[in-house]
Amino acid sequence: MKIVTLKKLLGLRPHWRHQGLRVVFTNGCFDLIHLGHIRCLQKAKKAGDILVVGLNSDASVRKLKGPERPFLPEKERAEILSALEAVDYVVLFHDLTPIKLIKALQPDVLVKGAEYRDREVVGASLVRSYGGRILLVPMVPGSSTSILAARIRQKKVRKGKK
Repeated sequence: MKIVTLKKLLGLRPHWRHQGLRVVFTNGCFDLIHLGHIRCLQKAKKAGDILVVGLNSDASVRKLKGPERPFLPEKERAEILSALEAVDYVVLFHDLTPIKLIKALQPDVLVKGAEYRDREVVGASLVRSYGGRILLVPMVPGSSTSILAARIRQKKVRKGKK
């Protein structure tokens, strides 16, 4: 099963270290999976051996994105992510940031989209402090959940006016 608890991951981490496997971590809401998500996850997987995806809970998505979000409940988002070949493990978190997960898991590589270039990636200084690295993945132009949702709303409005 790819959807796991932090406790399960922490039980696996020593085995991965012993085997010399590099753990990669990324996180997000992953509300409506789009090409930008897929490419980011594929590049993240190539950066190491084990890809762990931290998934924001429904409550944390609402706090970050507003009351209309998430579009899909956390269980569905987790199952969709776990179906992707690049993803090894999905772990749900309830805080606004994944810093507790990053502190506990101590990934070798922390991955985020390149939109974070102008601000500090949560956990970056911690990961660098023990020799890990940060990978910023280029964005796919026009590919975001907000843009996708706006397109859907716009089409719905146009269809309703006809």
